[in-house]
Amino acid sequence: MTESYDAIVVGAGVIGAAVGLELARKGWRTLNLDRLPTAGYGSTSGSCAIIRTHYSTVAGAALAYEGYFYWKDWAGHLSVEDERGLARFHETGCLVMKTEANDGLRRILANMRSLGIPCEEWDAATVRAKLPHLRLDRFAPAKRPEDPGFGEPTGGPLDGGVFFPAAGYVNDPQLSAHNLQRAAEAAGGAFRFNARVTAVRKDAGGRIAGVALEDGSELDAPVLVNVAGPHSFKVNEMAGATGDMTISTRALKQEVVHLPMPVEGWDERGIVTSDSDIACYTRPEKGNFLLVGSEDPECDPREWVDPDAWDRNFTEQWRIQALRAAQRIPGLGIPSQMKGIVDLYDVSDDWIPIYDASAVPGFFMAIGTSGNQFKNAPVAGVMMAELIEKVQAGHDHDAEPLQLHLKHTGRTIDVGFYSRKREINKESSFSVLG
Repeated sequence: MTESYDAIVVGAGVIGAAVGLELARKGWRTLNLDRLPTAGYGSTSGSCAIIRTHYSTVAGAALAYEGYFYWKDWAGHLSVEDERGLARFHETGCLVMKTEANDGLRRILANMRSLGIPCEEWDAATVRAKLPHLRLDRFAPAKRPEDPGFGEPTGGPLDGGVFFPAAGYVNDPQLSAHNLQRAAEAAGGAFRFNARVTAVRKDAGGRIAGVALEDGSELDAPVLVNVAGPHSFKVNEMAGATGDMTISTRALKQEVVHLPMPVEGWDERGIVTSDSDIACYTRPEKGNFLLVGSEDPECDPREWVDPDAWDRNFTEQWRIQALRAAQRIPGLGIPSQMKGIVDLYDVSDDWIPIYDASAVPGFFMAIGTSGNQFKNAPVAGVMMAELIEKVQAGHDHDAEPLQLHLKHTGRTIDVGFYSRKREINKESSFSVLG
């Protein structure tokens, strides 16, 4: 007999598991399917899991600040035990350098102040006093090591930065997805792993009817939620849901570098940094390492890949990111052995996610989220559950976008901001910064 559910969620990463949890809490009979062996085993496990509030758009910052409160009380949000323990939010704060590329953070500061998000302006002297291992010369624009002038200062010192105390990182992103799985199961949700979706099934009227799996089985559900990460565009194509979309998604290869940190105890007392002058962001990594990610400068080519066939090895990009970080931290050692993470992002055309319904009745999307949406996973689950419930009850979200009340901050956001049919948002950074 065919199994039947109220909703099937394709994906059990941190956002997919959050969607499953919130639908289950509404009383829906849910099933999360994932092609991998356990929750959070895909791109979630490769996430840098940085929690921050500074975004180039007001809507992005408002959602991130709401998400911060879920991570701050992670145990309270879950309300269940996990035999593996709970992921931990290290609230280190985040320093963002004032640079020409971000216009001295003027727009971001205006966003923060309009939303009441705490921030502190640090001049260059304050940065030097708090982080004496940093060299504050300007190096912009970001270059590759083979370019003339790489590593040579291009001007006087940076003007300082802005410190955001409501920021940090989650120590184990894969565990956070497992935590959400356990909470969803406690609410009545189910999960199935090593289950690859091969077809999206529809009824005679074109509405979602369920899915077919690689093992030949079929599952029934009137609602299907695409949270498939780097595979999201393939699931959209299976569903025939791309016809009215003006924003698309693709899989992008990313490399994250782990380097020995010359400052002892950095893994315990270090902070998150974002530095568009050298096009790198950093955070502490256990073992007194420094994690270095790329802010996707123009000089670096982007490697768009087939998520089912791509090279998982490090490339020259690892060394480039390490050398860029060493411009800011002269004492940074660069070992010959490459350590870190190679994984995929699910990237939209403007690096802002799609949280939306679709032209196919019963088909929903939480996609284009990689790189800058881990922090929003809990509130994204709430938002998608509200959207799904209202649309399935007859609400026309395209004509009258859902207005979502954020319980922690008391604000209301227009979910139409994340529409699949929006114009490319010119306020975006068009990078991992969102």
